[in-house]
Amino acid sequence: MGNQEARAAVHTAAEEQSTDWRKSISDHVAYALLVYTGLQIFVTVKALSEGMSSILPYFALIFLVAAIIPACRWFEKRWQDMTDEQASDQAYAGAFRRDAIMLWSIAIGLPLVLAGICKLIF
Repeated sequence: MGNQEARAAVHTAAEEQSTDWRKSISDHVAYALLVYTGLQIFVTVKALSEGMSSILPYFALIFLVAAIIPACRWFEKRWQDMTDEQASDQAYAGAFRRDAIMLWSIAIGLPLVLAGICKLIF
């Protein structure tokens, strides 16, 4: 094994040891909740500044922030039940990537879709 191959093998082994899918999904959930809430607040404030003066946007904000928490918890729970060995297994990389993409799609897309629907209705 050449010097370059040895470094690559050590780097790969270190990567496998340092990856903890449980911690990684928790980080994604935390940041996605922050982004989702920020976007939702921004969209609500924007709607209010554009003349939507009812209390409905406030109730929608509270409801939607409260509703996203169980969805995010579901993503996190799927990964928290892993053993220590599974949590560092690179075979889960594809499933993790899929869940992270779905989580971020919801966190970014849902506030924007809901804003579009509200603009169509009101």
